[in-house]
Amino acid sequence: MKTIEVRTGRSYNIYIEHGIISEAGKYVRAVSDAVRAVVISDSNVAPVYARRVTDSLAGCGFETSLFVFPAGEQSKRLSTIEKMYDFFFEHDLTRSDIIVALGGGVTGDMAGFAAASYLRGIDFVQIPTTLLSQVDSSVGGKTGVDLPGGKNLVGAFWQPRAVLIDPDTLDTLPPVFFSDGMGEVIKYGCIRSSSLFEKLEKENAEDIIDDIIYECVSIKRDVVEHDERDTGERAILNFGHTFGHAIEKLGNYGGLTHGQAVAVGALMLTRITEKKGITESGSAARIEALLKKNGMPTETEFPLSDILAATRGDKKSTGRSLNFIFLSRIGECFINKLPVAEIGSFFDSE
Repeated sequence: MKTIEVRTGRSYNIYIEHGIISEAGKYVRAVSDAVRAVVISDSNVAPVYARRVTDSLAGCGFETSLFVFPAGEQSKRLSTIEKMYDFFFEHDLTRSDIIVALGGGVTGDMAGFAAASYLRGIDFVQIPTTLLSQVDSSVGGKTGVDLPGGKNLVGAFWQPRAVLIDPDTLDTLPPVFFSDGMGEVIKYGCIRSSSLFEKLEKENAEDIIDDIIYECVSIKRDVVEHDERDTGERAILNFGHTFGHAIEKLGNYGGLTHGQAVAVGALMLTRITEKKGITESGSAARIEALLKKNGMPTETEFPLSDILAATRGDKKSTGRSLNFIFLSRIGECFINKLPVAEIGSFFDSE
């Protein structure tokens, strides 16, 4: 087992271990004296893993119930959260009880937000079952839901009590969702670890997945500890996300997956900054080759003008500016704050 401690306003441990999902109750009980535990999962994950988790929780003395919502980004709405609230009320959930998020990023984001807001705050534990959620979204305490205007525009910072990562769950992932997670993995190599990027170039990700998860989580832990509330350094984790979220929005969240859109956005941006002499020559070609190696798209059907227009309302906006994360070279990045009025002129030659 590998354990990573996250020292934020409320510290917690991330456990990485094959088979840990079947022992979830033990780890939840170690951080909670709750009587009741509500497991939140989606219609894809629940049939595969919910029984293992609920049985383990029940075996550790929890009165356990299961809330299942339709899988997909389209469910990441306040209307689904309201149904969760009703379920909590019907099952007599109190502030001293606990919520368990079992699934991918959508599940973790919504369960975390429901936990943060119901009764002004209930403890929760993350059990991420996708590569994207294991390396990224389950760590750091960002929770939320989408609005028609954009992704994650309503949410809260609410740290989990623990994160249980079971690499075995990746064995049941369709290839598209594994490549989805690789979009975030490649992001970490781009912004903070040239050695990780080089390792991904030389080896097959499936063969070194435990090391990949550990390194990505460690990078995010370091960033989050320095900037828990996303007021400075944590912005670097948004490399590729400004364009990526716009691409998702233009596709009505039914086209590219989140990780794919982020990867395409990162590549688009790096092509531009490389042409402008901001990024080391050859960086975009390396990113493109790595995306192709992992079965990921490298282009989008939407023109840059539409993507730029769709960035309006992005939550990374700070007043009259929008933060873009530029690479200096693979493994090094910096935050570039572009005034909204100048974004068009910055990109118009492209």
